[in-house]
Amino acid sequence: MEATYFFDPACPFTWRTSRWLVGVAPERGVTLRWRAFSLSILNGDNVPEQYKPMMAASSKALRLVEALRADHRDDDIATFYTELGTRTHEAGVPLSDDVVVQAAEAAGIADPKTVLDDASWDEAVRESHELAFGSAGPDIGSPVLMVEGAARGVHGPIIGEVPGTEEALAIWDAVVPLARSATFFEVKRGRS
Repeated sequence: MEATYFFDPACPFTWRTSRWLVGVAPERGVTLRWRAFSLSILNGDNVPEQYKPMMAASSKALRLVEALRADHRDDDIATFYTELGTRTHEAGVPLSDDVVVQAAEAAGIADPKTVLDDASWDEAVRESHELAFGSAGPDIGSPVLMVEGAARGVHGPIIGEVPGTEEALAIWDAVVPLARSATFFEVKRGRS
């Protein structure tokens, strides 16, 4: 089975969900594809001032995601996102341009600044974002998960902590039929 995960690297919930998905994929024979979902595009000019540098760095990271995807380098995207999330979400360090470059270099991506500073990739980011938003929206954010055999994507699942293997597989086994259902649209509970 193939699954496409649309993500914004600035979002900590998206990071935890990605770690759940990375753990589930080999257990369920899932081939992961990685795509851009931009919280900057989603929020437009409504980003608080203190988050603007982080969102700018995230936008640059998403340029690299789409450039690698265009070159069919999903494994490199996965490695880059792992390096990025480890340096930010796991280390408690804010996302910045420097962290994005460090993560790309650690992922073995040659001369990442060439793509990170290339605004011509912004259209590919926007197209990816619009695909995800159109598939799962309205009233959604990052992440969006599209699974093979589903007519639409789903927002999430949003998880508080990365679960152990048994619970992770149970969540996957519940999410896939919901995602494939034409009548299902939401399950939600408040965050604690």
